[in-house]
Amino acid sequence: MAESNPQNPENGTVQIDGNTLVAMSLARAGVDKMFGVVGIPVTSVATRAVAVGIRFIAFHNEQSAGYAASAYGYLTGKPGILLTVSGPGCVHGLAGLSNAAVNTWPMVMISGSCDQRDVGKGDFQELDQIAAVKPFSKFSVKAASISDIPKSVFDALAHAGSGRPGGCYLDLPSDVLHQKVSAAEAEDLIAKALEESSSRVQKETEIETVSSKDVSIAVSALRQAQRPLIVFGKGAAYARAEDSLRKLVESTGIPFLPTPMGKGLVPDTHELAATAARSLAIGQCDVALVVGARLNWLLHFGEPPKWSNDVKFILVDVDKEEIERRKPYLGLVGDAKKVLDLINKEIKDDPFCLGKNHPWVEAISKKVKDNVSRMEGQLAKDVVPFNFFTPLRIIRDKIIELGSPAPVLVSEGANTMDVGRAVLPQMEPRTRLDAGTWGTMGVGLGYCIAAAVACPDRLVVAVEGDSGFGFSAMEVETLVRYQLPVVVIVFNNGGVYGGDRRNPEEITGPYKDDPAPTSFVPEAKYHVLMDAFGGKGYVVRDPAELKSALDESFSATKPAVINVIIDPYAGAESGRMQHKN
Repeated sequence: MAESNPQNPENGTVQIDGNTLVAMSLARAGVDKMFGVVGIPVTSVATRAVAVGIRFIAFHNEQSAGYAASAYGYLTGKPGILLTVSGPGCVHGLAGLSNAAVNTWPMVMISGSCDQRDVGKGDFQELDQIAAVKPFSKFSVKAASISDIPKSVFDALAHAGSGRPGGCYLDLPSDVLHQKVSAAEAEDLIAKALEESSSRVQKETEIETVSSKDVSIAVSALRQAQRPLIVFGKGAAYARAEDSLRKLVESTGIPFLPTPMGKGLVPDTHELAATAARSLAIGQCDVALVVGARLNWLLHFGEPPKWSNDVKFILVDVDKEEIERRKPYLGLVGDAKKVLDLINKEIKDDPFCLGKNHPWVEAISKKVKDNVSRMEGQLAKDVVPFNFFTPLRIIRDKIIELGSPAPVLVSEGANTMDVGRAVLPQMEPRTRLDAGTWGTMGVGLGYCIAAAVACPDRLVVAVEGDSGFGFSAMEVETLVRYQLPVVVIVFNNGGVYGGDRRNPEEITGPYKDDPAPTSFVPEAKYHVLMDAFGGKGYVVRDPAELKSALDESFSATKPAVINVIIDPYAGAESGRMQHKN
């Protein structure tokens, strides 16, 4: 590899190539972590990034690296960076970029591209990458010369995190990466671009201040409601609104309902938590304050019959267009924490609280107790061969035993994620990562790695179905290579939903002897994959074996896979998804 700062033989000045200038610009912008897969033409970008103090986590596949970058953006509030090669690498990276776009997480995908002089000739991995990323990128830019690099880097990063966060794209042609400027010129380019980008993006993305009149209307609606409900999602988590939310809940006595990744902003065990009475809460509330959550499929679109016909929605969202699309009773545009602070201030000046004896609070509380009691009845039984409840109860008890800081829980799969959402508690904010708004399968190992890098003081525990695990299973080698404190628990029921569930009349045709489309190899030895790379693998079939594996792996805080053998006929598709399958 050529030296990054060779002396110019003519005048002795230090020369900086495009690879180094990219790394310098990223570091100057505050980037300290990157995820990706190296190769032509970006290997030197990664190497130079490491040299300037940026940790580069190298993956086997750009999809997993992209999922890691998107989750890192959510967990840290800073854009996650994905580096890919050109052409197919960029296409593979679209999985992560699209995931960031739909979940509204800040991320920048940086891809190398072919030499600009050879565009249209069928160059190596040639692709119009700006066009390819368009559906998933809120801002895309190509650095057409080395002098464009700093401005392009700063603009992409600024756009990713401003306004409604999302994915952005930076294209680096191979010829640009080999161009050179003097070290002095490089510093001038960085300083000028940083100043211009910060000023321009700030003006373009300023959010209007919520009026005191609208805040008063919102508080009045909550005060007059007979059955108010506070709903919050991962947008509130991203905004670090947990203290403001808890203050609002406890000062007003209003029950609350988190979306799956909003869990933990207020502890699941809080007496006003309505998660276990979800159908009652959304079906009968008359005013719903929705903070950092969209009225999409996860919330039944805010429509009957799940919601009442006359419910009044007060939507708090950073995106004015999102509110205008929904046409709610009232929209409050702004950062979730700032808007909640204004609401709390208004309430403080004229306080109200429903109280434990309020009919609505009592109804929610009774339903929660009834449903939790039924759930605990199922959890109390040791069922062997394992169903989903028995191992989840054992995992739950071990996680509770750990206390604080709570582990980051990563969950994906059908039965595993759905049942786990009800059983596994979230007590702290931003400690749950799952399939998210887009219902993305395959995020597991990427999310695990992102969480381990972003939250080094926490254990990371993944509870995955065998199908979800299979998307990214090779990344267990990445866990071992970087010695990340991740324990992956695979619920192995032999396939998607549980192996062959066809009716007899469906088993026909010339390929009737093939395995069902939903079937995998029975009792596949996923734990051996971890053993192969030097991590620790366990296979468990009963409560004693599972408890022992959890005790050992949680204490070691090193890469491990626990292969939990599940009865293939246990479980059923999610109630929210049955009609789609």
